[in-house]
Amino acid sequence: MTALVIDGKKIAQQLRNDLAQEVKSYSKRPYLAVVWVGDNEASGVYVRNKQKAALETGINCKIYHLAEHTPEQEIISLVQKLNRNSAVDGIIVQLPLPKHVNTRKILETIYSSKDVDAFKAVKVGELWKNIARWSSATPEGVICLLKMVCPSLAGKHAVVIGRSDIVGKPMAAMLLNEDCTVTMTHSKTVDLPTITKMADILVVACGSPKLVKKNWVKKGAVVIDVGISKVDGKLVGDVDFDEVKEVASALTPVPGGVGPMTIAMLLKNTVEAMKKRRKL
Repeated sequence: MTALVIDGKKIAQQLRNDLAQEVKSYSKRPYLAVVWVGDNEASGVYVRNKQKAALETGINCKIYHLAEHTPEQEIISLVQKLNRNSAVDGIIVQLPLPKHVNTRKILETIYSSKDVDAFKAVKVGELWKNIARWSSATPEGVICLLKMVCPSLAGKHAVVIGRSDIVGKPMAAMLLNEDCTVTMTHSKTVDLPTITKMADILVVACGSPKLVKKNWVKKGAVVIDVGISKVDGKLVGDVDFDEVKEVASALTPVPGGVGPMTIAMLLKNTVEAMKKRRKL
């Protein structure tokens, strides 16, 4: 068996094309504000990629770049200003923030109606109550990819490796909302390979390069690799792709899998926020 390679880049481009057509139908373009603090090189790449994709989709996008040592209160004041700006539909604060800043405090400052990353506690609650109009972009992208190869997820046993607030926890909630049976695992889980080998769907988001080997994976499972690390100058995921493709039925590559989907879902969330705010 050789796994179907799920082309996240191609799927994300189609989603963005569809979104661009939708955006054209509105009299006013959506507006996304991105707050970036510091000069983290990786953050800079992410921010510019988000802006480029937004502009190509017809979404206005402005980057508000603040210096590394900007006081916390100044960052809060900027977010509050963007909250009050009726032209702004969505606000993103690029993570990670500098160490002197209370990340949770900054994120909670964003109005729920403009929190397109869905990181606020109230947005997390809406997700777990299954009443969210939009949710965290990366897990949303994973669900979209899964449905491309498995239209009905109901009854599938899904195992998630990783319990982060950004991916692992919302991923578990979304899979539950799709009627999967969900097992969450993490760094303290005992005998992890035995658990992962029971999964029909395996989502890996733990930041450990090539952790998952083929003997961890059930034959015919769908494997989604959210991790990304640089090893010997090359980008790799949390899954040993060359090994796991021999047993999985479908598998995402790194790069070119989940990453492009995250940006596509973020843009979709921005449009959803605009529609909700303008009652469209």
